[in-house]
Formats: sequence, C-alpha cells, structure tokens
Amino acid sequence: MYTENEIIDGCIKKNRNMQKILYDKYASKFYVICLRYVYDKAEADDILQDGFLKIFTNIGQFSREHSLEGWMRRVIVNTAITHYKKNQKHYFQKELEDINETDIENFNVLDAEFTQDELLQTIQRLAEGYKMIFNLYAIEGYKHKEIAEMLNIDEATSKSQFHRARKIIQEKLTKLAKTRTIKG
Repeated sequence: MYTENEIIDGCIKKNRNMQKILYDKYASKFYVICLRYVYDKAEADDILQDGFLKIFTNIGQFSREHSLEGWMRRVIVNTAITHYKKNQKHYFQKELEDINETDIENFNVLDAEFTQDELLQTIQRLAEGYKMIFNLYAIEGYKHKEIAEMLNIDEATSKSQFHRARKIIQEKLTKLAKTRTIKG
C-alpha cells in the first residue's frame, strides 16, 4: 500500500499506476457528486473524466498542507460548474413561473426517513438550474453571493432558485412519505 504522498509524487511524475490508484480510490465517491449536478449518467461520466484530467494535470499545484480529497472534490465541483455554464442555455427552458409550488401542511419531511438513493433521485429530478444552485448552497456550502459569481447570475436569482428547489424537494419527499404511509 502506498502513502498519500507517494501517490501524489507518482501522479506528479505522470506515473500511470499511481494515477490509477488515485482514480480507483476516489472515482466512485466523486461520481456520486457528478450525478448530483446532471441528469444523465453519460454527462456525469464526462464530468468525472474531465475532473480527473484536471486533477492529474494540476496535482503539482496541490498544497500538501490541505486535504487531498477536499482539493480534488473542489476540482470536481468546479468541473461540474464549468459543464453547467457550457450547457446553461439548454437548462433554463422551463420558466420559473411554470413550477407548481404547493404548501406543505401537517407533515414534517424531517420526521420521515429516506434512503440516500431516494434523496439523490429527488435532487436529480430538479430542473438543472435548481439542481445546480441547491447542490452548491445546501450540499457544498457556498454562499449565494459566491454562487452568483460562479454562475454569472444575480444573487437574488440564486436565493430564489434555492428557495424554489427546496420547496420542490419538500413536495416530492412529502408525496413519497405519504405514499409509504398508504402502502404501509
């Protein structure tokens, strides 16, 4: 077994074996991140491959004082953002006003238990713009101002889309939980 520093040094030297070890160690974890940002598995594959290409190209710039996994995760997320920006014109075909938001009454989604797959599928079903902003804010921890700068949108748009995404997720999870109650 190799140490993290040995793997990094090997990757800097473009050693294919060390690159494969690094890829094998993190690919499945990062693939899940890619799936949160796109609907299509082929797109997620592309983002993952592009992200690892950037990781291997720039690993010499990695500061070993920080977490390698954290640095790589940021590269993957930034690759997903770049992918989103390239395809953004296709993602906003649905008007914001066309999204039907309903009030959620007498049910607390937090009281229900959902599997990781159910939560991932619920997020994946969001419109691309909502999904991107929800992931960046709720999961990655970016502030709305940072998201607005990354995506070249207004900060109010980021806040509004996050709010709507959260409502849609709550609505879908409420329906799922109610379906379980009826079947149970």
